[in-house]
Amino acid sequence: MTASARSRPRFAGALLLGVPALALLLFFVHPLATVLWRSVTDADGALTLANFMRLSDDPGLPRAAWHSVAIGLATTACTVPIGLVVAMALHRSRLRGKRLIRGVLVLPMLAPSLVLGLGLVCLLGHNGLVHRLTGLPTDIYGFWGLLLANTMYGLPQATIIVSAALARTPARHYDAATSMGATDWRQFVDVTLPRLRFALLAAAFLVFTETLTDFGSAVVVGGGYRVLAMEIYSEVVGQLDFAMGATLGVLLLAPALLSVWLGRMAKRRQDSGDASPGRPLVPAHDLRRDTLLGAVTWIALLPVIAVVATVAYVSLVKLWPYDRALTLANYMAGMPDGYGPVATSLGVSLLAACVGTPMVFALAAGLRRAPVAVARPVQFLASLPAAVPGMVLGLGYVLTFNHGPLSPWLYGSALLVAACSLYHYHAQSFLTMQTGMRQAPEALEDAVLVFGGETRHVLRDAILPFAAPAAVSTFFYLFMRSLVTLSGVIFLVTPELGLASVTVMRLDENGFLAQAAAYAMCVVLAGGLALGAMRLLLHLIKDRRHVA
Repeated sequence: MTASARSRPRFAGALLLGVPALALLLFFVHPLATVLWRSVTDADGALTLANFMRLSDDPGLPRAAWHSVAIGLATTACTVPIGLVVAMALHRSRLRGKRLIRGVLVLPMLAPSLVLGLGLVCLLGHNGLVHRLTGLPTDIYGFWGLLLANTMYGLPQATIIVSAALARTPARHYDAATSMGATDWRQFVDVTLPRLRFALLAAAFLVFTETLTDFGSAVVVGGGYRVLAMEIYSEVVGQLDFAMGATLGVLLLAPALLSVWLGRMAKRRQDSGDASPGRPLVPAHDLRRDTLLGAVTWIALLPVIAVVATVAYVSLVKLWPYDRALTLANYMAGMPDGYGPVATSLGVSLLAACVGTPMVFALAAGLRRAPVAVARPVQFLASLPAAVPGMVLGLGYVLTFNHGPLSPWLYGSALLVAACSLYHYHAQSFLTMQTGMRQAPEALEDAVLVFGGETRHVLRDAILPFAAPAAVSTFFYLFMRSLVTLSGVIFLVTPELGLASVTVMRLDENGFLAQAAAYAMCVVLAGGLALGAMRLLLHLIKDRRHVA
């Protein structure tokens, strides 16, 4: 092999790593640094702490910070135990209807978080369905409404994390406990809980972070219970005070960074357990256990069903809540902007997925052979977006791309919104792709190179066959999360670039709940179709592997 031939793989590897790394610096690190810089400078660009000193001038800001922490802790305390019960029902019972349980769990993930708040308002608000049917006074606004909305939104994520840990717990541990005469309760206390401790911690930190940084539910059902995300929105949109918005963003960023870091540590400890879990546990028949787990699970899922069903019902109502005659007008002439916002959201989401998946694939592939001194900082940067709230990143995009050499091409464009969505959800996409690529043996890459293959042949013949499921999952994850995001794009929409999630919020603010519900159900339907397509593709890939 000539020197030029040997240099080609090294150059291609550097290109694979360099292009996505530069994009990460431009579209993530730069906006984040801009927010940090803006929080410690005045209008003339001089360093100052005056912005942070102003926090004590408004008593509402410290109160909002405390409210954010309080609702985060309360939501975590409610969500994690319920997620544990639901995961136990799915993996440690003979309960029937598990597919239906999983289907209900998916519902909160198919729509922006504000849709759950919208459903709560239509169900339990002052003029909600319950009040209209029974005459009972109902008031869902404030702390308890936020707690219920955030618990419903965080429950699927907590259940997924705990379920993954339960699936990795080998049956031999329970066989040994049974042989020693341990009861089912002792096995739960002495075997299951110790194996789940890090997963429960990871779920707790994830739910806390999501709740702390959520904007959608807060803006709909928060009422007078102000949280930091609402204050950031008010400072930037209401008062055009970008300096205070950036300062509040840094204040929101600090606990989110700490929470995500602790969550990552807990997840690494969990993943460092059995590399080969062995035979999975098949739960024995136990009517009392299954009845108890099933009852708690369905009681926990009932609010999700009721809220989503209420949104679907309201979308078919002529004039909520005064004229409840059923009609399809809200899906036709009743839509103020037609299907434009839905089409724009689909286009932006498709752009984020089509651009993001190859970029994440290239970054993960480039890191496989990168030197440790290069791989470690790039790995850190690629995982860091998980700790940055979407609202902080979106504010960074406004401060960074509103002016400067790139603003004529980027500001107010679908590309910028797609980039914000991509790098908001970059961490999970990258980690999913990296996990998939670990299935590809390095010896196979070496064999392709030895037989004269170039980097493109290595990617096509040695890596892609193993990473294909991860690539499909990454594509649809980026598509679906970009479709439902609100906090990351709330500052980036323009009159010419309307998104469905933002349109739902605007219509709700103006009292057009039926039209808002119609847009929300369009998003839910699009997300459900995308989820079905993802599962079909993964199934086809699995069948093709079996045939091969």
